[in-house]
Formats: sequence, structure tokens, C-alpha cells
Amino acid sequence: MNKHNIGSLLMISLHGYVAGSPELGKPDTGGQVVFVLELAKRFARLGYRVDVMTRQFEGQPAEDFVNDNLRVVRIPFGGEDFIRKEDMHDWYGDFVTNALAMIRHRNIEYDVINSHYWDAGVAGQKIAEELQIPHIHTPHSLGWWKRHDMIGAGEEEMTGYRFEERIQKEFVLYRNCDHVIATTEQQTDLIVEQYQLPKEHITMIPPGIDEGKFTPSTPDRVAAARQKHDIRETDIYVVGRAAENKGYDLIIESLPHLLKLQPDARLVLAAGANSDSDIALLNQWKQVAADMGVSESISWRGYVEDDDLADFYRAPGIFALPSRYEPFGMTAVEAMACGTPTVVTVHGGLHEQIEFGRHALVADPKRPEEFAAMLNMPMQYPWLRDTLAVEGARFARRSFGWTGIARRTLQVFEHFKGRYDDLQTEELVAL
Repeated sequence: MNKHNIGSLLMISLHGYVAGSPELGKPDTGGQVVFVLELAKRFARLGYRVDVMTRQFEGQPAEDFVNDNLRVVRIPFGGEDFIRKEDMHDWYGDFVTNALAMIRHRNIEYDVINSHYWDAGVAGQKIAEELQIPHIHTPHSLGWWKRHDMIGAGEEEMTGYRFEERIQKEFVLYRNCDHVIATTEQQTDLIVEQYQLPKEHITMIPPGIDEGKFTPSTPDRVAAARQKHDIRETDIYVVGRAAENKGYDLIIESLPHLLKLQPDARLVLAAGANSDSDIALLNQWKQVAADMGVSESISWRGYVEDDDLADFYRAPGIFALPSRYEPFGMTAVEAMACGTPTVVTVHGGLHEQIEFGRHALVADPKRPEEFAAMLNMPMQYPWLRDTLAVEGARFARRSFGWTGIARRTLQVFEHFKGRYDDLQTEELVAL
């Protein structure tokens, strides 16, 4: 069934409350835990035996059996109390010792180790070396970027993160593991630039979309979402954090051209506005709108609640990604999955994967007339709108649903399992 006969996978994710049904919102328990478990569930569904290994504390059971192919295995170390991920450094040796003792006592054989975040990566590398199997590491975040992002924080707060130790260990880890799976193009570039790892040692595989949440919906539900959130069929929706690279000013500059073609068009812009810097950017964009004479054609929205995300994607006529630079563009994939015709920037990774005119449309937001023309097309031609709605959703689900992401990840595993098989064969021949 599998090219290199991978049957058993060990995924390591040490921090937080990892469980078959995780208690999201608890300390260190959020996106990464969801990522690991969703991926593990798809590996199991595809016929692989998967152990998700984590830390045992606070009286948790040694194992959770999720299904016949998937279990959460907890290894005790560091005592019974919760330890935040920044303070777990000193216990890795105990984890490695206890994990290897359990693996050998039970005679478990794994074909590949996939570690998540640097704490699990450092430990996973030791285990992989002991077991002589390939180790693929997924960083999730980078110490260099985190430190860069916290410039200006107090000395005491910075000390608590132990950045020097973390960055040094990441540097060594990326060289020692067999391969790194980055989750964005930006992360790939940072690893190449700041950790000096050759790009061929990295594969970018994005997180999957929530296939249960981001789906097309019935006309009645779409109509209800439009009424609830004051969104129209002639609206263009843009959502994201407040940042210069997102290109919100560029789509505002394209509005006068669009309004000549679609006088009823309106931009619904949901950009975060929590910090002083966010508010300053929003004020800049509002000034751009005033200068362009399109203030009346923009509906400014703030943070969109998680429960409303899918309806905000479904309700408008068009979704736009006008970024100057976008490492990937997951919001566009989520919008496509919801059946909304989407216009994507040429300045990013996503446009290379779509088929123009079938999955989505592509334009340069730095050329306002060009971007406006693409925004107009699905509004002007119902047959194109229908094609993009159906084929875009199909593409998003197949390529970026968790099963598709799992298949792409398995291809990396199989490549390195095959390399180890070849090395072991050569060693036997030499003997």
C-alpha cells in the first residue's frame, strides 16, 4: 500500500494539554495541538498506526485511545505540575530516557518521527538517533522571529524566554534532523536567512483548513448571514490583521475603477484594531479612502468572532486577497472553501497553485485598474461566478483539507524512509 512500507508514525508534541479531546484555551493548548491531532487523525484514517507522544502530568492517564490506529501516549517527566513550554528545557533528558525505555519495553517499532515545536524537536532528534530512523521536524514558530517580534519588551520578560538557548538549539536541530516542514513561505525564508539552512532541506506544507467549518452553504443560510451581518451580494470582503503588507490601501485605490463598472459595489474590510499601531494604520487607510473619494463605499469592520468566520466568507459576492506580499494566504483558501469567488494577489505563494478562471482569479493589486477588472468579472458574468464558486471550493477542500495536507506530508516521510532503507541495505551489503 505504501511506497516504502511506512506503517507506524511517532508524532511528538510535548507542551500543553494534548488529548484525544483537548481542552483548548488551557495554557499552551491551542493551534499547535489542533494541528497535530488533525494531522494524526488523517494519518490514522489513511491506514497508518500513529502514536502522539506528550508529557504526563496532573494525574493524566498514560494513554488515550482515540481509535484503532491512533492513541495519545503520555511520558512522565518534570513532576506532576504544569510546566510552561519556555521552562521545559531542563527536563528533555528525562523525557528521552523515559520515552526510549517505554518504546523498548513494549518492543514498539516506529518508521518515522515527526516532532512539533523546538522542545519536541530537540528530544525527538535524540530518540531518532537512538532508534536509527528518520526525523522530520515541524517548527510551528521560530525563536529568532519571536525575539524580533518582542523587541522593546522588558528585560525580565525577555529573560524568561531564554532566546539565546532556544535559537542555538534550533540552529543545531535544523541541521541534525533529516528534513524541516515549514508551514508558510515566510517561515521558510526566515529559516534560510537566519538559520542558514539550505532551502532544499525544507518543504513548505501549510496547515489544513477546518473542513467541517469552511463549507459552501444553502441559499437560505447565506441569505440569513447577509441579513445578520449586513453584507450584500455586491460586497467585496477582505479580512486579516492590520499590516502594511496586506495591501488594504491598494484595494481602496482600486475602488474608483470598480465603481465605474459596478456602482453598487462596496468594500467590507475587517482588519484588526486592537493596538495603537493598528489604529494608526486604520486611520491611514481611512485617509486614503477619503482622498480617493470612496469613503461611502467602505464598511469598516473590526475583529470577526470565530463562530462568525465562515458566514462572513459565505455572505459577500467576492473575497479579495490584495496583499503586497503574502507568504501563503490561508484566508483566501478558507473563502474558496466556502464557495465564494476569490481574487488573489500575484505577490504570494497561493496563485502558483490555482488554475486561473477555474479555481480563482489572479491580479496585481499594485495595478488598481487590473485588480478592479478582476473583482468585476464574477459580478459581471454569472457563469464565471458559478464556476469559481463550485471549482474553488472543490480545489480548496482537496488540496488544503487535512487529508490532502496529510498526503503531502506522508510523501516527505516516505522519501526519507526510503533513503534510510537504502542506507541500511548498503550497510548489510558491506558486512
